[in-house]
Amino acid sequence: MEAIYDVEVTTGSMTHAGTFDNIFITLIGTQGVSERAKLDSYGRDFKTGMKVKYKVITRFTLANLLLIRLEKDNLMFLPENDWFCSLVNVRTPEKDVIHFPCYRWMAEGEVIELREAKATQIYEEKYSQLKEHRKNELKLNKQVYQWTEFKTGLPQHAFFQEPLSLPSVVRFSFTKDMDSAFNCSTALGEIKMKKLVKKTDQWVQMEDMKSAFWSSRTAVSEYVQLHWMDDDFFGYQLLNGSNPMMLRRCTELPLNFAVTNGMVQPFLESGTSLTLEMKQGNIFLCDYKRLADLPTQFINGKQQYVAAPLCLLYKNQVGKLLPIAIQLQQQASEDNPVFLPSDSEYDWQLAKLCVRNADCLEHQASFYLRTHLAETFTVSLMRNLPAAHPIHKLLVPHTRYTLQINTLIRNRLLGPVGAVTQSTSIGDEGMTNLIKKALSDLTYSSLCLPEDISDRGLQSIPNFFYRDDGLRLWSFINDFVRSMVEFYYQSDSDVQQDTELQDWIKEIFIHGFLEQSSTGIPQCFSTVEEVIKCVTMVIFTVSAQHSALRAGQFDYGSWFPNAPGSLKQPPPTSKGSSDKNTLLDILPDMNTSAYLVSVFWLLSKPSSDLVPLGQYPEDYFCQMAPQKKIRDFQAELSFFSESINDRNKGLQVPYTYMCPDNISNSVSI
Repeated sequence: MEAIYDVEVTTGSMTHAGTFDNIFITLIGTQGVSERAKLDSYGRDFKTGMKVKYKVITRFTLANLLLIRLEKDNLMFLPENDWFCSLVNVRTPEKDVIHFPCYRWMAEGEVIELREAKATQIYEEKYSQLKEHRKNELKLNKQVYQWTEFKTGLPQHAFFQEPLSLPSVVRFSFTKDMDSAFNCSTALGEIKMKKLVKKTDQWVQMEDMKSAFWSSRTAVSEYVQLHWMDDDFFGYQLLNGSNPMMLRRCTELPLNFAVTNGMVQPFLESGTSLTLEMKQGNIFLCDYKRLADLPTQFINGKQQYVAAPLCLLYKNQVGKLLPIAIQLQQQASEDNPVFLPSDSEYDWQLAKLCVRNADCLEHQASFYLRTHLAETFTVSLMRNLPAAHPIHKLLVPHTRYTLQINTLIRNRLLGPVGAVTQSTSIGDEGMTNLIKKALSDLTYSSLCLPEDISDRGLQSIPNFFYRDDGLRLWSFINDFVRSMVEFYYQSDSDVQQDTELQDWIKEIFIHGFLEQSSTGIPQCFSTVEEVIKCVTMVIFTVSAQHSALRAGQFDYGSWFPNAPGSLKQPPPTSKGSSDKNTLLDILPDMNTSAYLVSVFWLLSKPSSDLVPLGQYPEDYFCQMAPQKKIRDFQAELSFFSESINDRNKGLQVPYTYMCPDNISNSVSI
């Protein structure tokens, strides 16, 4: 007896999602396979955003419907165009409605098999067809998403050399035509600095910088330009600027830091001492030791330089964080003096500028290392967790565009001729070495914000909005992940027998952290709690943490003396010889400054089709329980966005980089 299956196909709503091509469907059940049927109704079938219903008639019921197969053939005489299929719903003769999420592009001649939305672990599979489908999916993915080395000693990445070689499933949508827009020429045009690129001259006066800067300013960058040399703003940036990762509480002075009690006594409250203030938790340190001994390069035919400073800061009684001592190189010596706020105005400014240079370079290394790690998480996900796996469904929205943006960054910003290389004193070799050093210092704890804040002793320092907002976000993400993971894993033994999940974390350890057990990254999972912590870390790293390091770069770096990527003169080796021209002499040339600002603009620019943290327009679960947990997560984030906006109204410099409304779900820029 024939059976009728009602099929509803939804085409994506993004630009150019539709197609004129022929689409065919085959239904696969436990008791048979339907004939290949063309999906054809009156008029055009697959317009952008449309839902169209069809009937597929079989000679007998297929019993349990397990898979559907979609095929796309070019319609004669028309140019081939990709189709974005969002979702296929099938109503069976038994009146069950089964959802088949797709959410991907299909090219001509492509055949894809989709299984129903219900999340399933490998040990739960009952049907041989689904076991085989699962096995074949991962086998194919391991051929497509192969690991390769960018540079020895750095996290490995997907072997795609060009964005267009990426599978359509992970490429940008048409509305994000970044392949042509993601370059410094575009950026320089947008920020009206194209003319500067041809100028290899030194800046003659600060007023010239203001003129170049003025057309592309933001509210925050205007404030930076006015206050970049104020001591209290210098401290504020280390908490809430684009690099809040360097500061830590100082309980004892490093042996190579030649600062003494007597030197800094005048800058402390009366009746106290450096030793006492360290005991009370009011002394902080930024140590840029990773910059020591890095190779430097020539830019415009001129040798470039880098400092490796130690900067001591004091939290005073009104809660301001102030620099009180700066040593510009790691080894204490007569020609490496400790600069103090009581030195001449230009000596002190010069010392702080050298710290800003060091902070800029450290920030670039930290930013690129963490975007590389986002690719590690993504590639391992694609290789080891099939689409039916609950952790795949949970994490795949957080991988959106990651492979494509990383390919663009490697091709256009890093490498021997990349814009970052051309605008920093340490060049390609130095930046590679710096990222390697940063990777060797990276730990699992440092990727988990509550542990990182505790390890750095920053729990109680006031006006630390990166910490305040970040900890709240970590908590919200952790609660959400817990609810989802515990829904699918009832016991530790469930985790232990999930071989796909074990393979996922193992490849992250091998290819992302290069088998360095000292990092503390798990090599396997034994408990549900370990899975919750790791998945929380992944989502936090690719969303909130990425935003904190990315979104403020133009705000804090477009006034380029505040974030110089290079120094044209060596850091000073004595006091008393600086004047207003010394700052101009040491700052990068006009074209070098413009290149780095263009990089900051590219990386800070909001995505044209941003999907904010916690928004899941693509429903991979199609189940009520996960959907309810997602809605609860979204409600918490929405309320938190409102509270951040309310707080920011009372701040001279608003901190917006961890507001959920502004955070992308994934590393997509």
